[in-house]
Amino acid sequence: MNNHVWRPLFVVIALVLGILIFRFFYVPKDFASGAYGFMYSFHRLSNQEEWKAKEPKYRDTGAHHLQEFCMECHGDIVSIRTEDMHGTISCENCHGPALQHPEAPEKLQIDRGRDVCLRCHTNLIYPTSDRKRIPGIDPEQHNPGQSCVECHNPHNPRLEDM
Repeated sequence: MNNHVWRPLFVVIALVLGILIFRFFYVPKDFASGAYGFMYSFHRLSNQEEWKAKEPKYRDTGAHHLQEFCMECHGDIVSIRTEDMHGTISCENCHGPALQHPEAPEKLQIDRGRDVCLRCHTNLIYPTSDRKRIPGIDPEQHNPGQSCVECHNPHNPRLEDM
């Protein structure tokens, strides 16, 4: 073979070897996914204790357990949420951390901005994603500049009475 074939091949091989050598020295030995596959994504196994030591901000990650806590004071709002309309979403997903609520903060910050809704309800171009089951809009066409809560009840968007 001519040099014009070998030289690029050697360059590619050298680059791959360089990347592998860099990875060998740079990536910690215990960097991997957990026992449950990609459930918790890639992380350092030795870092787990550091994360366990961090003080949590959220009351709970399970929507149903949190709803029971929220129901104590906000039963009227929690009861209008249904399984198909935001009922499976943790209240903290939109209202923010509630670990110390109602003591501190006494009142949770309520973001009524359009961006909160668009995190989930913007049309996506991924036809194979599970997100396709969530009703989406084109934010530039659907009431641009208007807050979603002016027309939709965020706890159950199909409710007519706002």
